[in-house]
Amino acid sequence: MILGLGMAAIGRPHYINVRKNTTAKSEVTELKANGFEVLDEAYKLGVRYFDTAPGYGLAEQLLIEWLANKNDNSIQVATKWGYTYTANFDADALVHEVKEHSISKLKEQWQVSKNLLPFLTTYQIHSATLETGVLENESVLNELAHLKSEFNLKIGISTTGENQVEVIKKALEVSVDGIPLFDTFQSTYNVLDQSVFNVNNLLKQEGKKLIIKEALANGRIFRNSNYPKYTDFYNYMESVSNKYNVGVDAIALQFCARTIPESIILSGASTVGQLKENLKLDAFVLTEEELNRLKHFSVEPTWYWNERKQLKWN
Repeated sequence: MILGLGMAAIGRPHYINVRKNTTAKSEVTELKANGFEVLDEAYKLGVRYFDTAPGYGLAEQLLIEWLANKNDNSIQVATKWGYTYTANFDADALVHEVKEHSISKLKEQWQVSKNLLPFLTTYQIHSATLETGVLENESVLNELAHLKSEFNLKIGISTTGENQVEVIKKALEVSVDGIPLFDTFQSTYNVLDQSVFNVNNLLKQEGKKLIIKEALANGRIFRNSNYPKYTDFYNYMESVSNKYNVGVDAIALQFCARTIPESIILSGASTVGQLKENLKLDAFVLTEEELNRLKHFSVEPTWYWNERKQLKWN
């Protein structure tokens, strides 16, 4: 199973997305019930990699509670530190999350995240950037190295923005006591933004793992009249999805799986129905011609991320 479950849209009622009304519930008790239902179904269908974060509302605590009844050492959990959820499930909140890459935030959030042990395998800096200086913060790097050693964790970063490749290359240079610190890189990769493909071979050579997030481009792979420049892309995606009798989400996910085959791909499903549609990525095989055609829909990272900045919390 190459598909993992990313919990960003499960633990909170709003997510950056152009498709409205895709999360099942907004009231907290209903949100939790839906979250457990998605986790149960994912496990039933063979998913064993789960990615969460304190910045995802209820998601981390939800996973801690769900794992309490599990006795399966094939389960792998990744979480992150560096974002705090601040919206308090308010539909009208102006600020949904706050980034802070300080040593105090790391230590604070670890006190909760450690409850994911022994299933916790990967601990990541949430949205590492050059601007926060986190990749040069010795106290943070030393603490991560300590956690890596003491709890046998993989240490990683997640990346976002038009300079993902630059951040990944910077992180690859980071070492503590002569030992490279980072093992995993969770980055945005999809048909529209294929920039991290350029660093994939380097990651393989260094023995690192790429984890793909936002494979559906925050909903932009689905036809949307607000994006007329993607008309040819939408037409082609729909023709291929009709050919294989699957949704365009399955096409987009298989594109990622086939072009970077060693990766883990995160489903951002927030409902059981979405998850089942995502898992159809294994029900067909895109031809080389189709893969090559899809590669040509890549856009410039600057264009992609400027467009993403305009997306709203839905």
